[in-house]
Amino acid sequence: MFEQRLVALSNDRDRRAEEAVRAQERFNVALAEMSRMQTRLLASEDSRKELETGIDVIQNTLRRTIKERDTARGEVARIAAQLSEQGTPHTEAGRVQDALATLDIMAGTLKSTAQQRDEMENEVAKAEAETDAIARAKKELELRNDAIFAQLEEAVTVSVEPLNKMFSAAGLDPEGLLKQVRRGYSGQGGPLTPIVSTKGGPLSEDEARANGILDTLDRMNMYRLAAFKAPFANPVPSGRYRFTSGFGGRNDPKGAGWRRHEGIDFAGAYGTGIHSTADGVVTKAGWQNGYGRAVEIRHEFGLSTLYAHMSEIHVKVGQRVSRGDRIGDMGNSGRSTGTHLHYEVHVGGRPVNPMTYIKAASDVF
Repeated sequence: MFEQRLVALSNDRDRRAEEAVRAQERFNVALAEMSRMQTRLLASEDSRKELETGIDVIQNTLRRTIKERDTARGEVARIAAQLSEQGTPHTEAGRVQDALATLDIMAGTLKSTAQQRDEMENEVAKAEAETDAIARAKKELELRNDAIFAQLEEAVTVSVEPLNKMFSAAGLDPEGLLKQVRRGYSGQGGPLTPIVSTKGGPLSEDEARANGILDTLDRMNMYRLAAFKAPFANPVPSGRYRFTSGFGGRNDPKGAGWRRHEGIDFAGAYGTGIHSTADGVVTKAGWQNGYGRAVEIRHEFGLSTLYAHMSEIHVKVGQRVSRGDRIGDMGNSGRSTGTHLHYEVHVGGRPVNPMTYIKAASDVF
């Protein structure tokens, strides 16, 4: 049941990580779409302002033309009255005809100007309608983005919190671990880079939220790397064992009285596989006094693990191993009363209770 619980929690963590990645992709698409719509909205606003300016010019021209037309009509009426009183000399008739022709031209120009004004008013109405539609679409996009942000923030928070608790429960400083991991993974193409303002100014609320999510995702990725470098795994992942002795003091099984026990014992079948609980380098692999056939592995963060009483050893000194690699088989070598694995965890050279690490990881892996 413990193994099934570990597998289920691991699968749930992976699903949450995949959901976060998919949500990040949807967020990128939505952000790009919002940028395009903002560009269209600005272009539409500029067009509307240009149309309004054009309408003002046309209206001013129309007012001036109407005033000139009224003045010309008054002048024609005055000349016609003078002609009716004094006769109609040839020169005056020509002047009147010229005035009438000019009036016709101005009336035609006035009609054309009025048509242009009406067309531009229609264009302004269309531009305003398009602006309103773009504004509504932008609002809907902002609401969708807010929902995406909320899902992403919830997903990364739920994923990171158990990792924080796991390292803290094991007595490790999470911030110090993250700094060490970042130093080891500082090559190009590493953690997600933050979003910067497209306008060169302060970040918008969405950009700030996106940076927060990216920071948390980067932290979660660093935690994942750190978890594989610390002994949070079970050295007998098959689950076919029972605990026969815990960490601390106990009566010596050989009858030597009360003695300190610096590890925990897993009793199981002869030849049961023993696996490395973290990434590291083998520093000892062979016969050790009291431990029989034993393997010692050096890990990051000043940690090391020891696996004793093996029947077979499958690694050699200097070999680099990964978490989960089979390093030997359970046996009864050395000072032992039966087939079992004696497992120790050391921090800075001092033994600590291995169950602290196994229990801390129970809600994560």
